[in-house]
Amino acid sequence: MSINATLFVQAIVFLILVLFTMKFVWPPIAKALDERAKKIADGLAAADKAKSELTAVNKRVEEELSATRNETASRIADADRRAQAIVEEAKARATEEGNKIIAAARADAEQQVIQARETLREQVAALAVKGAEQILRKEVNPAVHSDLLNRLKTEL
Repeated sequence: MSINATLFVQAIVFLILVLFTMKFVWPPIAKALDERAKKIADGLAAADKAKSELTAVNKRVEEELSATRNETASRIADADRRAQAIVEEAKARATEEGNKIIAAARADAEQQVIQARETLREQVAALAVKGAEQILRKEVNPAVHSDLLNRLKTEL
């Protein structure tokens, strides 16, 4: 055979091989490559979406943390104000109670002073009667002379 015929037959076989490859081999390979490219694109899109969702979630978490911090600070301030008010109220009640105790003690002391004066007056009156009795050397009846003794008490 001649070289031209061999070349011609080889060209025809090559053409058949190309047509066979294009018809039966190339479409599944192209389909697999397209599916792989689509999966990669979907994965990248999902990663971008997840990244944006993560950013949004992080932002929302920071906002909630900030709100929680503000609320906590507010509650602590309220608790401090309440504690201060309770302390002030307790001080006021203690002062009021102390004033009541002092007033009661003063009233009691005043009452004791009055009672002591009365007792002293009675003792002085009794001493005066005994003194007058000894001066007169006779017995003085307190029941008979009660009016005189009452005037003597009031004068003392």
